Amino acid sequence: MGLTAIVFPGQGSQTPDMRQTVERQRPDLIGLITEIVGEDPFARADEGTQFAQPAIMCASLAGWDALERPRGDMLAGHSLGEFGALVAAGSMGESDALELVALRGRLMQEAGESAGDGGMLALLGSGAADHAQALADAHGLSVANDNSPQQIVLSGAREALPAAAEEAEGLRLRAMTLPVTGAFHSPMMASAAPAFAAALDRVEISEPAVPVISAVTAAPFDDVRERLVEALTSPVRWRETLLAMHELGAERFVDVGPGRVLTGLAKRTLSGVELVNA
Repeated sequence: MGLTAIVFPGQGSQTPDMRQTVERQRPDLIGLITEIVGEDPFARADEGTQFAQPAIMCASLAGWDALERPRGDMLAGHSLGEFGALVAAGSMGESDALELVALRGRLMQEAGESAGDGGMLALLGSGAADHAQALADAHGLSVANDNSPQQIVLSGAREALPAAAEEAEGLRLRAMTLPVTGAFHSPMMASAAPAFAAALDRVEISEPAVPVISAVTAAPFDDVRERLVEALTSPVRWRETLLAMHELGAERFVDVGPGRVLTGLAKRTLSGVELVNA
């Protein structure tokens, strides 16, 4: 029998009913995250990353709770989902993780607003993974999210996105500019790193009880603090992370939600595995 991997989603997985899920499963998180953020982030989750990230984190923890908090044989998280995975693995306290996610969202929002000219472009369709790096190099962009063979996101200067989109469409890919406030997972997020690193230094972090696969390295976390800071400016190597977990023996992937984003990416990346949603 194969192993079970628990996966925690990142930004873009928010759903209209995720606050109700939290109220049902973990009502205590509503007050806690409202206190941390300064207001209810669920009401403004579509307005910016400073609200979306803490709201999704709470919904993911509620989804994990609904499944009776499984640790599985290994865990991973997509971008901000890494914090949920580290909580589930016993590496980080829940309150500390929520504080860090709220800070991370705010710092990334501020970095994007400060730069002022960053954006992201999704490449969709057969061959997206094959052409992404060449497109990024040709237009001075970075590969920000390697999500599946058919879904890659580029990140960088907003003025470079139209030409990259035009070239992508010439390769029979769909290109879609994302409604975000910055060039996330690119060097344009560098200004967020010092304050986030300082916050991580103040948090107690233990060795995970089960392997947590870093989406920066597609390998088990070594230095948790270093990898979490690095993730601000590095690509999310989610396709490779899924393949690495499968190589380690994972045949059952449990997406704690909200939404089914990671389930969809696993379906496009892996074959012959069982996919479960919270």
